[in-house]
Amino acid sequence: MSITNRRTFMMQVVVGGSALAASQVMAQAAPPLVGEADANAVALGYKADTTKVDAKKFPAHKATQICGNCALFQGKAADAAGGCPLFAGKQVATKGWCSAYAPKAA
Repeated sequence: MSITNRRTFMMQVVVGGSALAASQVMAQAAPPLVGEADANAVALGYKADTTKVDAKKFPAHKATQICGNCALFQGKAADAAGGCPLFAGKQVATKGWCSAYAPKAA
C-alpha cells in the first residue's frame, strides 16, 4: 500500500466516523410533550393552552402567564415547546401553564 493510499484511507475513516457521529446526534428525537393527564401535570394543574385553565380552581391565573415567559422554561419563547425541570424528560407547550408559574426576571 503506498503512502498516498494510506493517507486517503485514513482521511476517509476520519470523515466517515465524524459523519456517523453527527448523524447519531441529529437522529435523537426531541423529548415528548407532557400530557395533561400525566400525574405530575394533574397535580400542578398543567394545561397545554393557558386559555383553557379553570379560573375557579386557579383564580390567580392570568391569560398572559404562559410557559414561554416562565422562569422555569428551558426553551426559547419562539419555540413551540421546551423543557421544564418540573417535568423531567418531557417538554411543555410554550403556550401552556401550570400552578408553579413564576415570571422571568426582567
